[in-house]
Amino acid sequence: MARFVARRLAFFALTLFLTSLLIFALARVLPGNVARVILGREASAEAVAELEAELGLDDPLPMQYLAWGWGFVRGDWGESYAFRGQDVRALVTERATNSLRLAGVALAISLPISLLLGIIAGLTEDKLPDNIISVFSLSVVSLPEFVTGLFLINTVALRWADNPVARQVGWFPSSSAVRADASFREMLPSLWLPAIAATLVLLAYIARLTRAGVIEELKRDYVRTATLKGLPYWVVIIKHVLRNALLPTVTVIAISTGWLVSGLVVIEYVFGFPGLGSLLIGAINGRDLPMIQAIVMVTVAIILVANFLADFLYAVLNPRIKLG
Repeated sequence: MARFVARRLAFFALTLFLTSLLIFALARVLPGNVARVILGREASAEAVAELEAELGLDDPLPMQYLAWGWGFVRGDWGESYAFRGQDVRALVTERATNSLRLAGVALAISLPISLLLGIIAGLTEDKLPDNIISVFSLSVVSLPEFVTGLFLINTVALRWADNPVARQVGWFPSSSAVRADASFREMLPSLWLPAIAATLVLLAYIARLTRAGVIEELKRDYVRTATLKGLPYWVVIIKHVLRNALLPTVTVIAISTGWLVSGLVVIEYVFGFPGLGSLLIGAINGRDLPMIQAIVMVTVAIILVANFLADFLYAVLNPRIKLG
């Protein structure tokens, strides 16, 4: 176990280092002059040069990278270019917390439904339930996120708003533009619709992968042997088949966690949700280099942690897999 953790930590450090190099380089090739964007088109060349010197943008690139990298490791992520006077770390932490809340609600909705649908489809291969689930999941995943979001706003939020009792409860608002520093309880009513939109995207992937895993495991010899020994059918399914069939699904769930936190840019934009994705769009538009770099680094760290947890779930689902 200790050796596994040490190797994983070394892998984390190397991945974050390479990511920092890549995102630093990519941020520097964005079109447009950062100082010019901040000051506006009418700013004089002297004012632009003065601001570049103040921000350290006229230093050699290796010095800029070392200054940023060392500050990031120490917890000093710099000051936002777009939100002058505001700390990048505070802004990113606040928005990352909101995105994690949205991801948690989306996973809480999508995982039980998609796993159940995938299991049912796998157990009824090429039969009516399997065909219905397959058509439904493929139809849902074919819809772009903004179409799903607008559909939910028009069919759920607006009709819900016509109900006086619903208005008093305050659930399913058409906009999720709540305060970025709101508590989870205050934010929860605004999380449902964007979480459902994210669920519809995830549902097909997880359900199809679960279906494929169940079908593959049902064809293995140990299933036939366990059945001939007289074990009840559902015991064979739950105790043996699902433990092996869900192994690939764990990987998808881990990857989906990172996507939910960082990739819901469209859904956050449609619903006006104050998450990490919408902050990244604003940072790119404003050439806010410290913000862009911090968001990407936090996102990569979340993905690495999710994959680390997936390795432990592998061992729980299949004791033959050793952490070493």
